[in-house]
This record gives sequence, structure tokens and C-alpha cells, in this order.
Amino acid sequence: MIGILLNDSAYEQDIRELLMAFYPGEGFVHEEREGLLFAVEGILSGDRSQFDLHLVFYGQSSFWGIRAETLEPAMAKEFEALCEDTVFAVDYDDRTATKNRIKRRLYLMLMSHTGRVLPWGTLTGIRPTKIAMTKLKEGVDEKEIFSYMKDTYFASDEKVDLSIEIARRERELLSAVDCRNGYSLYVGIPFCPTTCLYCSFTSHPIGKWKERTGEYLEALFRELDYVAEKKRDCTLDTVYFGGGTPTSLSPEDLNRLITKLKTVFDCSSVKEFTVEAGRPDSITRDKLEVLRHQGVTRISINPQTMKEETLKLIGRRHTVDDVKERFWLARELGFDNINMDLIIGLPEEGLEDVRSTMEAVKELSPDSVTVHSLAIKRAARLNTMREVYKDLKITNTQEMIDLTSRYARNMGLEPYYLYRQKNMAGNFENVGYAAPGKACIYNVLIMEEQQTIIGCGAGTTTKRLFADENRIERAENVKDVEQYINRIDEMIERKRRLFTDLYEYEPKQRACKAVSRGL
Repeated sequence: MIGILLNDSAYEQDIRELLMAFYPGEGFVHEEREGLLFAVEGILSGDRSQFDLHLVFYGQSSFWGIRAETLEPAMAKEFEALCEDTVFAVDYDDRTATKNRIKRRLYLMLMSHTGRVLPWGTLTGIRPTKIAMTKLKEGVDEKEIFSYMKDTYFASDEKVDLSIEIARRERELLSAVDCRNGYSLYVGIPFCPTTCLYCSFTSHPIGKWKERTGEYLEALFRELDYVAEKKRDCTLDTVYFGGGTPTSLSPEDLNRLITKLKTVFDCSSVKEFTVEAGRPDSITRDKLEVLRHQGVTRISINPQTMKEETLKLIGRRHTVDDVKERFWLARELGFDNINMDLIIGLPEEGLEDVRSTMEAVKELSPDSVTVHSLAIKRAARLNTMREVYKDLKITNTQEMIDLTSRYARNMGLEPYYLYRQKNMAGNFENVGYAAPGKACIYNVLIMEEQQTIIGCGAGTTTKRLFADENRIERAENVKDVEQYINRIDEMIERKRRLFTDLYEYEPKQRACKAVSRGL
């Protein structure tokens, strides 16, 4: 058993997430302890269970301390020796610096305990490139950024280089966008043909909603009407239809939805209109013709893998040939910006399976490829039905990640955005690669949080950017479709409160959000 005990909750999340990075998939519980605010304990599996170790963090005045408690005193001394000091001064007015000092010490302890080195070091947030992007905006030299990320976060050379390369490319992409006065629109379609084994997104089987999609669209139209009126004097830069799988809708519903959007919004300045066609088994000629006729500029056709056995295992109702057929159909209809999503670390896949998938993708030559590392979310069947799938082998290695990168670059695709998720296989990252001129602007905006993005539909989130104060405030819609339809007035009211000029927020939350977003 391993536990982290704290008497100061200020850094609990940072400490817990770093522990989870070293021990992915382990469960955690919070307990009250005498003299402590709470405890975080991870029950370790396999041989690790022989260790009875507690890492104790205690805040006192302007100092923080780390103490290792174990049944084996020699081990405690070994852990404490890895810390620069067991008690060290902190500046509570500089939360970021204090957090980084604590995490560096914890990282060294866990590295010794496990024998592992994490590719991203102490970085556990979803936006590591934000660090490099911020430094570049401040005029910091790239060599200084490299040294800063190495010294502060223990990130590997390869990951630091990748962060800087992507941040440089992101800055160039965003130079053509008026981030301060413009906004982007995300429309959520929470329906899918089926739910994949690894998926935890808010999606509902289209078969059960096929006769009721009109009810959903009517509620969505009311929300779109409010947003269009509220933002009538602002520039709409990008539109993104996600889900779920938007092409789960019928051709008639897709046409009706896009017609509505183009009627109530001024789309004359839209730089990019993306629709995730996603599941090949949801794509038909009629639907693609609607998207093409309505001026959609970018679509995704996502195989995830080109291995037939894996497609069946994860619950995809399409074949490799279906992927190829839908891709060439889209090309035939004139789509010249097609993305393909892949997942590395799918059950029972190894290096040669990844190589085979990349060879098949190379033959299609998409305009962009997004490579995801499998992240097993709490609500995914791989997690909720763990006993059923416990014998499945899940492997993700740096060699597999490097292989996808080489293939993408050899195809003329360059990395342009990156993000991370909790419980990722191998503790790696998701990277989007695109041909010159084919990068998705919306993806960069959502990752770097450089613009207000308004989400409409069930399960979406609206993020309002307060640029002068370097903060973002959110309004979320309910995830359940039935609830969304019945409570649409409440969803609109949430947006109305968010966009009032006198929007209220807790001052104590402001500093935390401003300094910790995405790091």
C-alpha cells in the first residue's frame, strides 16, 4: 500500500495526479485522519503490495515538509535522501513555484520507488505546450525555454523539443485569428452508432433516438438563436461539429441543422468549418453531399486502427475496407481536408500492428492525422467492466509513439497541436499532424485557450475568455439528452449569466485559475 497524507489541501490534486501518473489505473480513496485534513491512498497491485509506504506532506507557516514513513527504516532514509531537504521554504504568494518544488521532490521519490522515468516529468496537466507558448509570447529565447522546462519539470529532451516546435507553429496559426474580439462555436451531437470499449464521451445510441432527433434539434436551435443574438457584433472564426458522431444524424437533419446555423449566424468570416464524420459506419454518400453542399471545409474519418480483429474487439461496426471506401468517396466528392484519428495502445496491439496501421493510412494520404494514446476513462467499459477485460494486454511504448511520428513526418505532416489526458497508456500524449495549410485552427484554440469558445448542445462547455485578466470562466450544459431538452431554458440562462458584463466570480478562485490552467 502507498499513501500520501497531507495536512494542507492546497496541492492535493497536483500530488494525487503525479502519483496516478506513476501508478496508472490504481484506485484512490480519501479518509479523515487525526491531525490531517485527509489522506489519499493508492492500493498497489502485484509485487508493489509488499511495500507499506506513506509519503507525508505537511505545511506549516512558510515551510513545507516531506517525511517518508515505512516499516523498513532503511527505505525511509533512502527516500528522504532523494529530497534536497526534508523541510523547505515556500512562498504561498507564488502558488506555481511552490507547487513545482513539491512535485519535483515527490517525482524523485516515486522515480526511485518504481524505477520509472516519466516522459513528461512532473507535468500532469493536459496542456504542456501552453508553457512554451507563454514563454514565446514573452519573448523568451527557445534555448532558455528548453532549459526552463528541463529544470522545472524534468521533462525529457524529446518532449521539450516537441512542445517548443508545436508552440512555434501554433503561434503562426493564431496570428491570423482575432482571438480577443472573435469567438468559435462548438455544436455537440451526442449520438453514436454504438459505444466503443474505451469511450466515455457523452453519447447515446442513435438507434434509440432515431425518431426523436427532431426534439433534440429544436432545443439546440433555441440555444443557437440565443448565442447568435448575443454575439451578433462579434466575428465567428471557426465552427466545429463534434460529439458523439454528428453523421449519426440523417442527411435531412444534417441539412436542417447547418441551414439553421447559417441562417442565424454571420458565417462570412468563418475560416474553418469542421464536421466529425468520425465513424465510417455512419457515413453515406447523401450525408457527405449535404456537408459538401453546405460548405463544410474539413471532416474526420476515424478508423482508430486498421486491424480487423481490434475493430471487432472495441465495438466498431465497420471494417478496414469500409474506412477506405468512405475515404475515397469523400475525395471523389471534393473534400480536400480530411483528418484521420488513430489510437495507440488499443488492447492486444503491438508495434507491428501500429506499423501495419500506419502503412494503410499512408496509402490513403489524409491531410491530417491525429495520434491518440489510449486513455482509459472512469466511465469506459474497459474500466467499469474491468473483470471482463482484465486479461486484455494493453501496450504503449515510446518506440510505438516514435514510429507514428516518423510515418506522419514522412507523409509531409507536421505536428501542430498536442494535449494529454489522465490515465494514458505509457503516460504519453495525443498529437495532431497536418500538411501545410491543413491544420485545424479550432484544435489550437481549444487547447491553448486563446479565445472564447461557445458550446451548444448536450454535454458541451462554454469557455469565456477574459483576456485582460488571463482567466477563463465556464458554463456547462447537462450531459443527458432528455435533461437537455427539458431544461433548455436553464442552459440558456447559464450562458446569459456567463456573458453578462457584471459576471460575478469568487476572487479566491481567480488566481488559481489564472496560474494553473493546463500546466
